Amino acid sequence: MGSVWHLKLVVFLVVGGWYLAFATPLPAVSKPLPLVAKWGRFEQAFHNPGNYTNPVQDVALSAVFTSPLGETMTVNGFWDGGNIWRVRFSPDQPGKWTFKTSCSDRTNTALNNVTGEFLCTSAGVHSRFELHGPVRVARDGRHLEHLDRTPFLWLSDTVWGSLAAKPEEWNYYAQVRAYQKFSVAQWAAAPGRDLKGRAPWSGAKRISINPEYFKQLDARVELLNRAGLLSAIAPLREGPASNPADALPEDQAILLLRYMVARWGANDVAWIMPCEGDAPGRNEERCKRIGRAVFGGGSHAPVILDPGETYWVLDEFRREPWVDLFGYESGQGMTEDTMQWMVAGPVTRDWMKEPHRPIVNLAAPFENERASQSPHRATAFEVRRAIYWSLLNAPSAGVGYGSYGVWNWVADNAFTAKPVSYNALPMWQKCLFLPAAKQMAGVVAVFGGIDFWRLRPAPDLVASQPGLASPGRHVAAARTEAGDLALVYVPQEKTVELASDALPPLPAAVWINARTGERAQARAAVRAKTCQFPTPGEGDWVLWLTSTAPPKPPPGKLNPPIARNQSLSTR
Repeated sequence: MGSVWHLKLVVFLVVGGWYLAFATPLPAVSKPLPLVAKWGRFEQAFHNPGNYTNPVQDVALSAVFTSPLGETMTVNGFWDGGNIWRVRFSPDQPGKWTFKTSCSDRTNTALNNVTGEFLCTSAGVHSRFELHGPVRVARDGRHLEHLDRTPFLWLSDTVWGSLAAKPEEWNYYAQVRAYQKFSVAQWAAAPGRDLKGRAPWSGAKRISINPEYFKQLDARVELLNRAGLLSAIAPLREGPASNPADALPEDQAILLLRYMVARWGANDVAWIMPCEGDAPGRNEERCKRIGRAVFGGGSHAPVILDPGETYWVLDEFRREPWVDLFGYESGQGMTEDTMQWMVAGPVTRDWMKEPHRPIVNLAAPFENERASQSPHRATAFEVRRAIYWSLLNAPSAGVGYGSYGVWNWVADNAFTAKPVSYNALPMWQKCLFLPAAKQMAGVVAVFGGIDFWRLRPAPDLVASQPGLASPGRHVAAARTEAGDLALVYVPQEKTVELASDALPPLPAAVWINARTGERAQARAAVRAKTCQFPTPGEGDWVLWLTSTAPPKPPPGKLNPPIARNQSLSTR
């Protein structure tokens, strides 16, 4: 009897356990969180079942992202065509991030109060941006750096007119310029038409965005970044405001720029704000209002002001906190007046004004370009001279190169992946290999091999300035405030005379050929107050002077001597 009872108990427990196992719901398996590398790009798509007549005009979407440390950042979303909206964001801290959306249409549950999360992993290693982070203005206000404080030299190429470039053409362009050591590509996003003839918007008083136009530009931005090139975007190049009827209404320009910032702000970009100064009191004020509305609300990628060839408007923007860099254009024709302006104009003085801004010549003479005021095309020598002048006559931050055929993307021959001959190449492709373009790698070798960000213009270093007789012969010089490093550019002279008391202590001197990059030991004829350095050949040389003396102790009390048996701290 007892054994039967035990048997019934075992059956009950087995059957009951089986029943409970199937009757009790299993715990839900959590969906793995998306993974995004530090300084990479997180993207979330939202499917909106609603129907808006003009989505970018009718609805505004934003999202607040919260970091693993509890810090919050707000970014705008954008309409991507049909019923798709997107939010893009670049995290700067490893760990779990969360976000919550906000929509101006509170009744839209597909866009409003939507939450999510993702995991940020360690940084990637495939490009300078993955390794070092986004580009920003350094603390000294004189140059650019990555987020990890690695210095960034702005050496840009100009491709304003490339909107109709084919994807394979743009890939080829980016690879060549990256190989030639460029770090930035300057291009205009609007107005214009893409390869398929699409315009970025339609209408005038109340525009309608064409997302298909901007989708094909997404690949361009990402391709540049993968190649290690900062994408410097002019979101709207309207030119001078002498014809206000041709410009977008101010509120529509703001809408368009906000759309582009939402779309590409999570990439490695900079924004070029054109502001021609030939309509005083009108274009400047419009530019200020647009800039404040788009970039004045929080953190953003660097914004560089481009006043065209009217440099004087920069003082009008010195107190505008949304302006991060000052650009200028030295002009295409290297006339005597232009050269005098470059070597003794406001650029050489205004860099000392506060608050400090990095200063970049966005348009040195375009190689092979014929300016209206010049009877010949700009030569490689004229381009090199303007490049070195620009980098040494203001604190070294960067400079812009350009060439005919590339900036305007002249395609007089069909692109082929394997051209039959050089003559079969389109003009833009042939112009990628003009002499000065290839010589920009030499510029990077000079400035990349030193602490370029410490250089300051030092005209007192040149004891005898040949540029006083002819501006084209101007010798540009820069020196660190510590006096341990100096660079001197000699465009034409066979000998340069420098002030002895302005040289680095016990200097070691090397000549660098600006055309070939070759180096040669420098020798000097020492006089009472000056040193004469003969160049190894005809002009166009860079003299690199470094101190061989031990560093000076900091001011104040000297450190006590170290005992023979005392070890140095390694911290």
